[in-house]
Amino acid sequence: QVQLVESGGGLVQAGGSLRLSCRASGRTVSSYAMVWFRQAPGKGREFVARISATGGTTGYADPVKGRFTISRDNAENTMYLQMNSLKPEDTAIYYCAAVSWGSATTDPSLYPYWGQGTQVTVSS
Repeated sequence: QVQLVESGGGLVQAGGSLRLSCRASGRTVSSYAMVWFRQAPGKGREFVARISATGGTTGYADPVKGRFTISRDNAENTMYLQMNSLKPEDTAIYYCAAVSWGSATTDPSLYPYWGQGTQVTVSS
């Protein structure tokens, strides 16, 4: 089993930055694709960014392209999301997820392992 724990969320003003972390335990995730989703109040879960097992392939949702950067450190069993130029519409609970194959998908139903989420609030 893989356990995921997110951290790094908080309250920030528009234009500010945050760095989220997703630390895995229970098993090494170096062969797992990983992804960030978010869920704003009253909305469904939305894909944010994905990264392949090796870190060689990444992908982003259009609303965050050019502002967010996904990365991973397999030696530390940890994935990151650097968020710059934050906007009020980025306010949401951010979740990390993992799946035991190398290529990440944007479909949340295909991810068996999830963290508990971390709140990101961006004030205007």
